[in-house]
Amino acid sequence: MALQKIYAGSKLRELRGQVALTQKDFAAKLGVSLPYLNQMENNKRPLSTTVVLALAQEFGFDVTELSSGDAERLVTDMREALADPVLDSVEPPLADLRLTASNAPALARAFLELHRAYRQTHERLASLDEALGRDDGQLQPSPWEDVRDFFHYCDNYIDAMDRAAEHFSSTGPKEATIRERAIATFRQHNISLKFAPVDAVRHFDPETRVLTISQHTAPATQSFQILVQLALIAQEKLLEATLDLARFQTVEARAIAKIGLANYYAGAALMPYGPFLDAARETRHDLERLAMLFGASIEQVAHRLSTLQRPGAKGVPFFFVRVDQAGSITKRHSATRLQFARFGGACPLWNVHRAFETPGRFIRQLAETPDGVRYISLAHDVLKPGGSFGAPSRRFAIALGCEVTHAGQLVYADSLDISNASAYEPIGISCRICERVNCHQRSVPPLERRLRVDSNRRDVLPYEVG
Repeated sequence: MALQKIYAGSKLRELRGQVALTQKDFAAKLGVSLPYLNQMENNKRPLSTTVVLALAQEFGFDVTELSSGDAERLVTDMREALADPVLDSVEPPLADLRLTASNAPALARAFLELHRAYRQTHERLASLDEALGRDDGQLQPSPWEDVRDFFHYCDNYIDAMDRAAEHFSSTGPKEATIRERAIATFRQHNISLKFAPVDAVRHFDPETRVLTISQHTAPATQSFQILVQLALIAQEKLLEATLDLARFQTVEARAIAKIGLANYYAGAALMPYGPFLDAARETRHDLERLAMLFGASIEQVAHRLSTLQRPGAKGVPFFFVRVDQAGSITKRHSATRLQFARFGGACPLWNVHRAFETPGRFIRQLAETPDGVRYISLAHDVLKPGGSFGAPSRRFAIALGCEVTHAGQLVYADSLDISNASAYEPIGISCRICERVNCHQRSVPPLERRLRVDSNRRDVLPYEVG
């Protein structure tokens, strides 16, 4: 592993606490002096090659965890929060934000939680009718955002759920399909399964013990929903234990998270970690071939690829996002340095928006973010039919991508000139925190920059970014 001044003080302190060693004993295990360890734990010195090797040999530590995206996520989220107009006079240097994210991640998360509470209070005051209609008049955190942040900061990988799903998919007769294994488990719980032309995609009646799956949905969706219900019934104790550890603030957030964990289990059972990782590498991450191999949809495969972050057996670090036709982000995760805006939509220059214009096709894009990191991004539209004439259909677009250093592992990179700097389109995170001054698609001015307005001149934008 090539080291590029990796500062991982908080991870060192966390590991030392897990193994219950004093600084002196920990330093001896790593083969460094006590003052040197102290400096590394306080991010005054980067980790040396000797320390990284010792972490792996003495403690079996997965050294790829040292360069995880937690700090980058926190930096991005703090920059977006600090771009709020209420904090327009507060402009800490980027170096200070990175130092906070690395040295004091708990403080950074507390600041983000405080900002989120402020935004929710502000929104409630702006909607006076809703505020007056409440009986308790107390601040209620958004359960949806609470759950989304839980998966976001877990790196979208839940080890216990993933391994339980992988174990389930490998048990029973080898020739049995995942549906047949699920049905066998349902029989053990006295549950019968039927398919019917109903509106609900999935419905389980606890009284009759009948699980009904809609005939209107695609086979991949049917299999997925069968496995979701399997998780809710057969993995109840594991779900509840995971939720207890998460410590959600509201019962609504806990209920939403339970569904999210069941969905995670379903995806992991449909595409078990080991076989799926092997197939992804063999097919060079060809989404269509993977979908056929595992009986899944393109979206399910793309989402699963973004979860392959098991310590010691990581896949390509992907980002995954799903947007609706208004550009609002409905799903987001990134195991890369690219992070998505917590509020608002994605950058309009990103190819995910163009997927609506060319349904049924994969759109490739080479892109570069303001920090100079280059990515390869793949976008595709997703249509969820209503199942009958007149029933509303839902349309989304998904994007899957990774840093261009992994392009050789993607079939979609073939024929792209990744060495040509001019082939990369400039994209950002969101307009209000984007540093680019000459973007022709900017929707709002950047909140951290001063503006120059000349009434005698009109360019693409009615202002210039200072």
